[in-house]
Amino acid sequence: MRALKKLPSTGNLTPAQETMLRTISAFKDRRGVAPTVQELAAILSIQPPSAHELLGRLEEKGYIQREPRKARAMTVVKDFMPRTRQMVNVPIVGRVAAGAPILAIENKVGEIMVDAMIARGNCFALQVCGDSMIDVDINDGDYVVVRQQQLAESGDIVVAMRDGEATVKRLFIADEKIELRPENKKLKPIIISHDDDFSIVGRVVSVCSRADPINQAKEQQDGDIFP
Repeated sequence: MRALKKLPSTGNLTPAQETMLRTISAFKDRRGVAPTVQELAAILSIQPPSAHELLGRLEEKGYIQREPRKARAMTVVKDFMPRTRQMVNVPIVGRVAAGAPILAIENKVGEIMVDAMIARGNCFALQVCGDSMIDVDINDGDYVVVRQQQLAESGDIVVAMRDGEATVKRLFIADEKIELRPENKKLKPIIISHDDDFSIVGRVVSVCSRADPINQAKEQQDGDIFP
């Protein structure tokens, strides 16, 4: 998911429901249309049935309205009282090296500000270079916010190490087969073999636009970039 604009308080919603609601509003602000269930699932790194369930809860509580059998017929309808989100600083990491501490002081090249509800646990940010994930709105120059974890589920967007190089891709696992799939129809997946030195660095939990001054505390100046 991308960095979210300041929206009104959502009182009786769970954190997951509030994140979904804010994602719908941010998507519509950027693209002028409502997202589909599949697009929401991809942005939030969840499965479509989970996205569908969250949308159902929002509709039950009166926050959105949908028209049956119309993929983009979704409207945010409920009025809120404004609130200020709690923001936290997340370090921008210039490089990820195999076997080295990711958050070592020498690796930090700046900071971005992220909603505290999103940046839970040990989180860091990387700047993306390239177009391998553009179909889920992760664009060249954006910052991905990553929660450090060594395990991830099939379908998660992850930062992974392969033979000493880091990459941002969607993880796919089936039986003994592991793939790192780009979200760009022009590119092919990376097949992980038994000979590869492969590990999961963390799961992408948010995407912050480089152009959004709300989310960027300090511009990255140096360091490796992650396609």
